[in-house]
Amino acid sequence: MQRDLRDTLGRFATGVTVVTTIATDGTALGVTISSFNSVSLDPPLIVWSLSRESPTLFAFTQSQHYAVNVLALGQQALSERFASRNEAGFDGLAIRPGLGGVPLIAHCAAWFECTHEAQHAGGDHLILVGRVLRFVRGEAEEPLIFHGGRYRALREE
Repeated sequence: MQRDLRDTLGRFATGVTVVTTIATDGTALGVTISSFNSVSLDPPLIVWSLSRESPTLFAFTQSQHYAVNVLALGQQALSERFASRNEAGFDGLAIRPGLGGVPLIAHCAAWFECTHEAQHAGGDHLILVGRVLRFVRGEAEEPLIFHGGRYRALREE
């Protein structure tokens, strides 16, 4: 049943993001997330969720700030990098510091710099609501899309 549910949920196309933060020990962390969405314009709120099994969960719940880096077409390798548990992290990446020193990844479609607004239990995930403190649209027009278990590009009809 879980596989069927996952496959059926995969019929909903999502953008791909890397959420970044700085752990209390100063380590930069990032994780690929496709559960990102807007909640409210006034106040400016976004939502995303993180597995309760994620080794980064504690860091994200304890940090003051985090950033949602909306990946652009051509950044699939970044999505894969932060979806795996390898140690490459930010090595060799072009980044700049955001609020609280949080890494902002270069060449993204958009960035949302946030602070925690609320957290809610959501089954095997923790639902995180963030207050957007600053946002920027990147120059990349085409977002990276995930649908049906694969990365996709937008196509005009």
